[in-house]
Amino acid sequence: MPGTARHDREMAIQAKKDLSKTTNPVERLRLQCLARGSAGIKGLGRVFRIMDDDNSRTLDFKEFVKGLNDYAMMIDKEEAQEIFRIFDKDGSGTIDFDEFLVTLRPPMSKARKEIIMQAFRKLDKSGDGVITIEDLRGVYNAKHHPKYQNGDWTEDQVFRAFLDNFDSPYDKDGKVTTEEFMNYYAGVSASIDTDVYFIIMMKNAWKL
Repeated sequence: MPGTARHDREMAIQAKKDLSKTTNPVERLRLQCLARGSAGIKGLGRVFRIMDDDNSRTLDFKEFVKGLNDYAMMIDKEEAQEIFRIFDKDGSGTIDFDEFLVTLRPPMSKARKEIIMQAFRKLDKSGDGVITIEDLRGVYNAKHHPKYQNGDWTEDQVFRAFLDNFDSPYDKDGKVTTEEFMNYYAGVSASIDTDVYFIIMMKNAWKL
């Protein structure tokens, strides 16, 4: 599987360890997200998106703090203010949450981003920038899945569970965008030290 449970566990344990050592507020927020596994950062993104009532893709400080609280992030007001200031580059009193999520994502090398995009393009059969159940039919064989084999799930249920790995825990719409795919793998990538190993893992997982 593309993001293994073992990587998730290792990353969560490592993030919790690092959390006790770091004082950088942005790094602390990142580690709190990673401590929830690969989907942690993406989950926070979804919380913000739900709060963005006017679809401005920006958040003011009040919304920002509410989002952190809704997602049960352990951050006090001073820390939240400091993080907000870092992201509010132009001092407008609002932050762009796409920019926020990209900054929160653990940094990845160009080589890692390229292999992630290769996997995305392979899955995105229709080329519309979104992976759906239809896209998966030709690429991912559901018949090997244990739940399909023992009759618990239909093929579509296997596909859906597969997509849910990449989708956010709070808003599973059965579609995976480039951004969600990248955010997911940024989480996985954080637990893998070398580019070489990450690339081999991706190539094996997706037969690239």
